[in-house]
Amino acid sequence: MSSVLQPAAADQDPPAARTYRPVSSHLAIAPPVSVVIPAMNEAENLPYVFKTLPGWIHEVVLVDGNSTDDTVEVARALWSGVKVVGQRGKGKGDALRAGFEACTGDIVVMVDADGSADGSEIVSYVSALVSGADFAKGSRFANGGGTDDMTFIRKLGNRVLCAVVNRKFGARYTDLCYGYNAFWRHCLDKIDLDCTGFEVETLMNIRVVKAGLKVQEIPSHEYLRIHGTSNLRAVRDGFRVLRVILGERSNRRALRRRPHHSPLLDTVRGKVS
Repeated sequence: MSSVLQPAAADQDPPAARTYRPVSSHLAIAPPVSVVIPAMNEAENLPYVFKTLPGWIHEVVLVDGNSTDDTVEVARALWSGVKVVGQRGKGKGDALRAGFEACTGDIVVMVDADGSADGSEIVSYVSALVSGADFAKGSRFANGGGTDDMTFIRKLGNRVLCAVVNRKFGARYTDLCYGYNAFWRHCLDKIDLDCTGFEVETLMNIRVVKAGLKVQEIPSHEYLRIHGTSNLRAVRDGFRVLRVILGERSNRRALRRRPHHSPLLDTVRGKVS
C-alpha cells in the first residue's frame, strides 16, 4: 500500500456510494476493520477488553481455544454480532491463523484477550495503514510506549532477540515479541504463517520485512494482565523465538536490489513509450 489514493477497480463502488466510518475528529475511513482476539478462559478479562474497542469497528472475531469458562457467552453478551471461531489446534499462532481466515475486513488488528492492550490505540494503527503503511507494528519501547508487564529477564531477552533480527534482516525494530499489530489483509498473501505458538509474532515481523512491506512502529502501552495467569514461559518461548529467527533465511541483498516501485513514474514511462 504505497498511497491512500488507489486506482478504482472497474466494479468498485463510486466514492459517493461508499460508507465512511468516523475514526477520529480528523479522519474517516472506508476500509472495514476486523479485530481478532484469541482467547482461552478469559471470561473475566473480556469486559475490560471490549470496553476499550472503538464502536466504528466492522467486526470482532473471537477465536475460542476450547475454553472451559464462559468466554464465548460473555463475548456474545458484550459485542452484538461477534463472530466466534472455534480453534481446532493449539497455540496462539494456530488461533490467529483461524481468526485471520474468518476476517472479512480489509484491515486486520490483533488484540490479546488478557486486558493488557488498550483498544483505543487502534485508531493510531489504522491511521498509519491508511497513510501508506502495510503493517503497523506495536512497540512498547518506541517513544511514547511502555510496559507494566515485563520482568528484567524478558526485557533483556526481547532486546537481544530484536537486535539479532535487525542485524540479520535489515529491520529497525525497537520491539520484537509484542502481539498488538495491524495490517492490510492482503499482506497475508505475502507471509506464510506456519507456526503455532507465541513465536508467531516474531515470524510475522520477520516475514513482512523479507516481503519488502512498509512497516511503521506504533508506540503502545502494555498493561498488566487483569485476571488469571499467562501461558507465556520466558525461557521456553524465548528459545522457540530464537529457533524461528535462525530458521529464517535473510534476503537483505535481494531487498537492496529491488527497484522502488513508483506508480507515477510508471505512468510517465508509459506516455513516453
